Amino acid sequence: MKVTQKVLKAINNPVTRRRLMDVLGCTEFTISRYIQKNSDNLTKAVAMQVIREITGLPDEEILETNTNNVVKKDS
Repeated sequence: MKVTQKVLKAINNPVTRRRLMDVLGCTEFTISRYIQKNSDNLTKAVAMQVIREITGLPDEEILETNTNNVVKKDS
């Protein structure tokens, strides 16, 4: 899963990157790379909690919905 572009913009600031560094246990360079590449690591539970607190958005608006993986059942 990936986060939306809206969220990537909202979390790409020094204060939020610092909070993500603390909860994910990595460097600012790594967090910047996660944001740049929209890494799945941004969807880990601890990162999602920070993102929810910062943005005030529900998960439905934080996470991209990928309709390409939907399997349609034959009637």
